[in-house]
Amino acid sequence: MDSLLKRINLEIAAIGGKRSRSRAQVIEVFFRTGPHATLEDLAQAVRKRNRTVGYATVYRTMKLLAKLGYAKELDFGDGLKRYESNLESHHDHLVCQECGLVSEFQEPRIESLQEQVAKQHGFLPTMHRLDIYGLCRQCAVAGKKEN
Repeated sequence: MDSLLKRINLEIAAIGGKRSRSRAQVIEVFFRTGPHATLEDLAQAVRKRNRTVGYATVYRTMKLLAKLGYAKELDFGDGLKRYESNLESHHDHLVCQECGLVSEFQEPRIESLQEQVAKQHGFLPTMHRLDIYGLCRQCAVAGKKEN
C-alpha cells in the first residue's frame, strides 16, 4: 500500500495537486474497501479514522483517482455513483434491480465473442463494460413466493 500511495502522490504532484493527510486517508480506505463503494460508504469509513474529513474531500479525491486511472466510476442506474479499483483484472457485473446487489463475474467466452464481433465490424475496441440487469437469486425466489 505504501508504494501505491507514493506512486499516486507523485502523479498528483505532477499535475499540480497537493498532498494531504485527509486525501491519503481517503485513498487508503478506498483501496481497502470492497468494490462498488459509494461516496457515502467511503466517507463513513474515512470518518471512522478521522472525523474531520469532509464529504467534499472524499468526492474530490475519488474524482482525482478516476482521472488518474486508479479508480472506475460506475453508475448502475440507481442514482448512486460507485467506485472500484482500476487495478483489478477485468470483470463484468450482474446487477439486481430489486435489492441493488452487484456481483462480479468473469467469462472468457463472452470476452472472446466480443473480440470476434469487434473484428467482424472492423472495430478496434479500447474498452468495454458489460452490466446485466435482473433479479438476484434471493429476489427472484421472493418474487415467486409473493405471486
